[in-house]
Amino acid sequence: KKEILSKINHILLDPAAGWKEVEEFCKTSLEQGCGAVTIHPCYVKQAKELFPELKICTVVDFPFGCQSERMRPAEAWEARVNGADEIDVMVNMSKLKAGEMGEIRGEIGGIRQLLPDRVLKVTVETCNLTYEEKIALCVCVAGGGADYIKTSTCFGREDAKIDDVKLFRELLGGRIKIEASGREFSREEMEELLAAGCDRIGCCKADILWR
Repeated sequence: KKEILSKINHILLDPAAGWKEVEEFCKTSLEQGCGAVTIHPCYVKQAKELFPELKICTVVDFPFGCQSERMRPAEAWEARVNGADEIDVMVNMSKLKAGEMGEIRGEIGGIRQLLPDRVLKVTVETCNLTYEEKIALCVCVAGGGADYIKTSTCFGREDAKIDDVKLFRELLGGRIKIEASGREFSREEMEELLAAGCDRIGCCKADILWR
């Protein structure tokens, strides 16, 4: 149980959650030994000041990844300034579907240069991708220098799939870490995802392990 919790990124991205909910969420996640939490950018500074020992991740251009090419690096930089340990950038799905892989790779690389001292994660809804697009995305993520590829925003129609974790691990080897993400997983599903090769499990309801 403790080993699984240490690999969980506990996610609270409910737009209706205020500071009191975020504060309690961070406090409980830290007490339970979660590896990290993901919260909205507006609360990163407060949370890091109150819980300096907690790894705090926040999102960039969440959840659709369709902001302008100027706004996305600016959001990532602000997250760094506010104390985020990990920055989670949404892939621009429109460009990915249009086959503009060079632009995607270049953007990841540009944000990587802005954040040399932070963990950079790249998130996509794998349920919306073809097999060929998943392969192309892995090339972009690795070429851009990201630390993680993440399988879902938790706002899509499906959560992480074992087959996608296995595919990413096969394509990326040990170069890039994998975060299998979803709304809620059973303990058995978490164990299966870890066994398939993921390094982190992102979920909105990690409390299944301490209910």
